[in-house]
Amino acid sequence: MFAKFRELRSAKAVMRYLRGRKLLLPVRPLLGPAPHDVVWRVADSARVVQILKNPAYAGAYVYGRRRPDPLRRHPGNERIGTVAIPPEDWSICLKEAHPAYVDWDEFIANRRQLVNNLTRYDTGRAGVPRKGNALLQGIVSCGRCARRMCLRYSGPNGDYPVYVCIADRSAEGRPECQEVRALAVDAEVERLILQALMPDRIALAVAALGEIEVESRAMERQWTLKRERARYDAERARRQYDAVEPENRLVARSLERVWEERLRRVDQIEQEYNAWRREQAVSISESDRQEILALGEDLPRLWTATTTTSADRKQIVRLVVKEVTLDQKRRRGYVWIRIVWQTGSPSEHWLQRTVQGYAQHADQDRLRQRILELNAQQKMDGEIAEILNAEAFRTAHGPPFSGGMVHQLRKRWQIATVKINGKGANPTRWPDGTYSVQGAAAAIGITPQIIFDWLRRGRLTGKQLARGMPWQIMLTPEQAIRLRATVRRTNRSRREAS
Repeated sequence: MFAKFRELRSAKAVMRYLRGRKLLLPVRPLLGPAPHDVVWRVADSARVVQILKNPAYAGAYVYGRRRPDPLRRHPGNERIGTVAIPPEDWSICLKEAHPAYVDWDEFIANRRQLVNNLTRYDTGRAGVPRKGNALLQGIVSCGRCARRMCLRYSGPNGDYPVYVCIADRSAEGRPECQEVRALAVDAEVERLILQALMPDRIALAVAALGEIEVESRAMERQWTLKRERARYDAERARRQYDAVEPENRLVARSLERVWEERLRRVDQIEQEYNAWRREQAVSISESDRQEILALGEDLPRLWTATTTTSADRKQIVRLVVKEVTLDQKRRRGYVWIRIVWQTGSPSEHWLQRTVQGYAQHADQDRLRQRILELNAQQKMDGEIAEILNAEAFRTAHGPPFSGGMVHQLRKRWQIATVKINGKGANPTRWPDGTYSVQGAAAAIGITPQIIFDWLRRGRLTGKQLARGMPWQIMLTPEQAIRLRATVRRTNRSRREAS
């Protein structure tokens, strides 16, 4: 149990591990038909925490772990409540008083870990890794006020995590210090962690393989002890039954019933052991060994595997990273990330973030200047979008540039459209024989507004090289004659009707 807590760092995780493998914990009940006898029971969180906090397992005799507190007295109860006090204030503490399961330093570390598992952002407690999508839950701090940032979820389905610093609002009613969208930051930290672990991937795979083998041997030993205990109890019950005098029939009947119960217990444990052997092999095959080594060499695939949970990823992060500090107001359009690794060395990184508009865009000036240059080279909006994407420019909201986006940016920044004929007025006809809007209107004898209406309804066909560019209308002489006649008939009918 102590070894699994050293690995899992959570009392509930240890409890789930023991229950999943049907490993029982010993209890000495103070009351009942057989007080002070060792009874093996299913593990629960309270019992696991009690063992972890008990200094007797660290080989120490102590006195004064709790003291009376009248404020904790419940109404109608004559007993005065008690409150736990820290180890440094215990009245008597005799270390190495008897053999220990763990040393004193590990005992203190276990108590500290149990306290830190209770999430309290205001006191700096990180809490245990949970199931949420936020990778840095509990270990992220604000780069402006240095206080711990809490977590909330936004979006229509509540599945977009956000790191929020609410210390100012909670303490003084002021606005929030800052909030940082978590998904992009988590992706960058994930990339940095995998990059840091890449040189040691072989060593990690070998270590994981060793852990699996140790786990298998430990479980095999647990089952061996469990079977030996059951067989010993059955043999002891048999000896007690053989030792009773035949005339003591009531005692013999009682001992026979106990013997039968112990024999049934032996048979049940043997069946459970055989089922465990079928479900999980004790030894790792060569194919399993090669697969584990391959996974260790391909850390990204292991990280994104469906069997790797969010809590697993957070646990890996905490084994590598001690603390992460974020600040998105230090530079426009960027998030400043400071990572303190478990080795104690820090590293700083900048992440360009998505913003609500181009006023907060990190590269607004450079992006505007680039669009001006490409527009001056008579590039179409679609061509400009392709060039911007190739040069790693980013839009405000994240997706790649498109011709429509470039058109909207030109309108926002009042960048005029580059026409086919430069900045001059549109001619009646273009060099390829197509008509401009004004030329088509003059050829048919209508206004340009009607030409736009016919283009929209499909009565005329035309094209634009890009949005905002002049229209090039296909109009044959026969089509122009037919449309003029239609316009004259329509006008005559309107005059007659009036």
